[in-house]
Amino acid sequence: MIVMLLRSIASHKGLYNGTRLIICKLGRLVIEAEIVTGKNIGSRVLIPRIPIVPSNLDLSFELQRVQFPIRPAFAMSINKAQGQTMDMVGLYLPHPMFCHGQLYVALSRVQNNARVHVRVRRLDPDASDART
Repeated sequence: MIVMLLRSIASHKGLYNGTRLIICKLGRLVIEAEIVTGKNIGSRVLIPRIPIVPSNLDLSFELQRVQFPIRPAFAMSINKAQGQTMDMVGLYLPHPMFCHGQLYVALSRVQNNARVHVRVRRLDPDASDART
């Protein structure tokens, strides 16, 4: 399964926020994974469970939990995709793009134009909201 790292753990090993990994072994305290993006492609690394402390809670006590700093990466935002190269890109654009720079980033992640698939919503001129 492809996952994305949510925290920078060891930048010298290529483990920084946004790094995509393939899980090789899943343990109770450690995940063994292979890096699939960046300079360290193919390297096997260990991802430990780390303490997470929410900062936006107004509680009289500190809430802390221990978890792996990863999330499934079946899809990613255009901002997270910046700087990465992919074999195939699928874009789902239900609303107009924020700016042309975002569209450029999204379309330029793949080297072969035939491997880009875009889905947009049709604009209904009779609807009160042209975005639906």
